[in-house]
Amino acid sequence: MLTVFRKEIAAYLGSLVAYIIIGIFLLVAGLFLWVFPDTAIPDYGYAGLDSFFNIAPYLFMFLIPAITMRSFAEERKEGTFELLATWPLTDWQIIMGKYLGSLAIVLLALLPTLIYYYTVYHLGAVTGNIDTGAVIGSYIGLLLLGAGFTAIGIFASSLTKNQIIAFAIAVFLSFFAFSGFASLSNLIALQSVDTMIASLGISQHYEAVSRGVLDTRDLVYFLSFSALFLVLTKTVLAGRKW
Repeated sequence: MLTVFRKEIAAYLGSLVAYIIIGIFLLVAGLFLWVFPDTAIPDYGYAGLDSFFNIAPYLFMFLIPAITMRSFAEERKEGTFELLATWPLTDWQIIMGKYLGSLAIVLLALLPTLIYYYTVYHLGAVTGNIDTGAVIGSYIGLLLLGAGFTAIGIFASSLTKNQIIAFAIAVFLSFFAFSGFASLSNLIALQSVDTMIASLGISQHYEAVSRGVLDTRDLVYFLSFSALFLVLTKTVLAGRKW
């Protein structure tokens, strides 16, 4: 697994595309946080990163599929997956190596955003006038969200040899998982079970964690969500043996 993990990291860091994707993510996040009038921190009148954590899930819907789209699709297109499959590795080791490698790149993209916290911490009328606990909770929420979206991206990449199709599938599934269930719960015909349907979506659990409330139910949800799509990926890969 470590061999695949190192291979994935080296492939990402050796590609200019990865730096461009991360650069676009940081640029767009910075524009929403400091420039656009509806979300800019200077217009809020108080020290906080709420606007960043509100927009970050939607940026993740494009950032993470762009990172994961090549995981299996490129291997299958170039015919190197068959070579990888001959290594003394199980399917789970290959999947987890690629999953953790992609997740590490997501974490790498998040690290520069810590400067936003540092800036707001020192720009307040009173230095340090920011809810650090809420910020930590929101970052934990983003990490859990990133883990779930990465699992979706790995699954989408295993379905096709075309990276663009893998990207589109991952974006759609990520958007539906985050917002789709909340939208379905608002339908009049489903109002009797609206709470249950909303709880199936990511947004409700992400918002709970972002408030700084680390409930074991939310943690179990995110772990189960990621595990589900990794199991689906294993099922797709096992299909080549059928």
